[in-house]
Amino acid sequence: MTYRVLLSERAIEDLDTLHAWIAAEAGSAVADGYVDRLQTRIEALSEFPNRGTPRDDLISGLRTLAFERRFVIAYRVTAKDVRVLRVISGQRELAPLLG
Repeated sequence: MTYRVLLSERAIEDLDTLHAWIAAEAGSAVADGYVDRLQTRIEALSEFPNRGTPRDDLISGLRTLAFERRFVIAYRVTAKDVRVLRVISGQRELAPLLG
């Protein structure tokens, strides 16, 4: 079964902010490449949505998936969809950012 991957407004903002920060530090081409790889990782959840680590301690049904040891993709799986809630720096504490 293929799941539909949906990004919350917060997740879209996270990606936009990340792209802007990388572009300012390393240039647009580097930012484009990094965010493209991140989006590919997110889209892969359509085939294997349960690959992430369950984090019911934070939110019931929450799963997290690391990306290049720097970012965490926080998402929930429903019967047909994967809903990406946030894309967060792995150095930040998740709980306050998911509320």
